[in-house]
Amino acid sequence: MIVGIITVGAAAVAASGLYYSAGGTRARQAAFTSLPSPAEAATVGAPDWKRCAGLPKPPRGASPPQSQFRCATLSVPLDHSRPSGEKIDIELIRVPATDRRHRIGSLLFNFGGPGGDGVDTLTQVAGQYAALRARYDLVGFDPRGVGRSAPVRCAGARQMDRLLAQDDSPDTAAERAAYLHGRAAFVKECEARSGRLLPHVGTVNAVHDLDLIRAALGDDRLHYFGISYGTWLGGAYAHRYPHRVGRAVLDGAVDTTIGGADLALQQAAGFQRALGDFGTACARLGRRSCPLGSDGPSVVRSVGRILDRLDTRTLPTISGRRLTQSLGTTGVIAGLYSRDAWPYLAQALVDAVKRHDGTLLLLLADAQNGRQENGAYTNLTAANTAITCADGTDRHGPADVRRLLPAFHRASPVFGTSMAWALLQCSGWPVPGDDAARAVSAPSAAPVLVIGNTGDPATPYRWAHALTRELGGRATLLTLKGEGHGAYDTGDRCVRAAVHAYLLHGTVPRAGTTCG
Repeated sequence: MIVGIITVGAAAVAASGLYYSAGGTRARQAAFTSLPSPAEAATVGAPDWKRCAGLPKPPRGASPPQSQFRCATLSVPLDHSRPSGEKIDIELIRVPATDRRHRIGSLLFNFGGPGGDGVDTLTQVAGQYAALRARYDLVGFDPRGVGRSAPVRCAGARQMDRLLAQDDSPDTAAERAAYLHGRAAFVKECEARSGRLLPHVGTVNAVHDLDLIRAALGDDRLHYFGISYGTWLGGAYAHRYPHRVGRAVLDGAVDTTIGGADLALQQAAGFQRALGDFGTACARLGRRSCPLGSDGPSVVRSVGRILDRLDTRTLPTISGRRLTQSLGTTGVIAGLYSRDAWPYLAQALVDAVKRHDGTLLLLLADAQNGRQENGAYTNLTAANTAITCADGTDRHGPADVRRLLPAFHRASPVFGTSMAWALLQCSGWPVPGDDAARAVSAPSAAPVLVIGNTGDPATPYRWAHALTRELGGRATLLTLKGEGHGAYDTGDRCVRAAVHAYLLHGTVPRAGTTCG
C-alpha cells in the first residue's frame, strides 16, 4: 500500500489520515488509566490457522508464494471495558519463519493508516522483509474497523466517486456548499451503516487487540514493526503495556502531541518540499525527458498550473471518467510518497500537458483512494475517518478553515487549500472522540527503535524526534537522509543493516546514527 493514507479530499493525508486533535497530557493519561487493567482484560486461545481465501493477486515473481500463507480469525470484545460482552473478529495472516531452529517469535506489522489493512498488504510486500522472516513469523492483521475486521462501512462506490471527484479546494459559495453537503452526506451514511461500531474503533481499542494478538501467538513480548500510523499504534501500546514490549521498530514516526491543524499544516509543508525535490530531480533530466521546467521552482509552478486548470477544465481518461482538480491533486500527492514513484508522476504530468490525458494521474489517485479495478472501493476512507475521529476531540468548522487558509497557503501554495478544507473531516461526526491514545510515554519499556527520514512528506522528520522524546527511556532515533515516506522500504543498506541488527540480534544503534 501507499503508506500514509489519504482521507476524503485530495489532501487529507494521513497516513496518510494523521489528523489528530489536541489534548492535555494529564487528561489523556487519565483517560487511558480508566481502561480495563490487564487482570480484567479478555483472554483468547491460539489461532486456528487455515489456508487463506480471497487474497489479492500477488505481484509477478512475488516471494513467498501465497500457498505459504495461513489465515486465522481472532475473536475480541467489541468494547474492551466489557470483556465478556459482544465480540468482533480480527483477521490475521502469517507466513512462517524460514529458520525454525533460530526462530525468535512473531513479528507483527502495521503498515500505516489509520485505515490501512494488514492481511492483503503482507501478501504483497512480505518479500521485502525476507531477512527478518529468517527468524520471525511475519504476521499481518486488519485492525478493527478495517478490511476484513468488522469493517466500518459508509458510502457506496458511486457516492465515493462523486465525493472524491468534487472540488475539495472550493473558492466560490456554490463550491463550498457542495463540499459541505458532500461531507455531511458521507458522515450520515457512516452513522446509518456503522453506528454501532463507531464508538469502538479508536486506537485505544486497537492497542488492547494488539495485546490479545500477542497472547494468541504465544509470545511473552510483542515484537513489532509499525510504519506511519503504525508508529502511533506502537507508541500507544508501549505506553499501556511497557512490560510487554519486545523489539519494536517505529518507522515514519508520528508526533502525537500536536493538534490536528498543526499536523495538517506541517504535512502541507512536507508535501510542498517534496514537490520541490521532485521538480529539481525532474529538471535535471533535461527538457526532452521533463518538459515541465528548466529547474525545480519552474517545475513546481508548472504542476500548480496543471492543477489550477483542472478546476475548470477536467481531463479525459481511458476509463471514461474525468480527472478533476481534486483527483489530480491526489494523484500528485500519491506520486510523492516514494522516489520510486517519481518517474510515473513525471509521465503522468507530461501526459496531462502534452496529450491532454489524465489517465495516469487518475490511476495514481485511485491507488491512493483505495479504488479497485472493478470500481469498488476498499473501506480505507471510511475506516480512516472513523478511527481518526474516534481518536480526537477536535471538530473544526468552516470558520476555522477560513481563519487558517492563509497559513496553509503559505506552507504550500499547491496543496495548502485542499489540506485546510480537509480539516472538516470530523465535522458533525456522531462520536465525540477522546485523546486517550495520544499518550505514548514508556520510559520503562525495552529499547524502541524510532526511524525518521529527512525527506519524508507525510510524517515530517521533526516528528521522529518528537516521538523519541515522548517515548523516553531507551528509545533511540535512527535518521535517514533520503526521500519518501518511511525509511526501511527505501532499500537503504545502512538503515536495513541497523534494523536487522536490532530485530535479529537485539543490537540497538548508537544514538545519533545517520544513514544516507
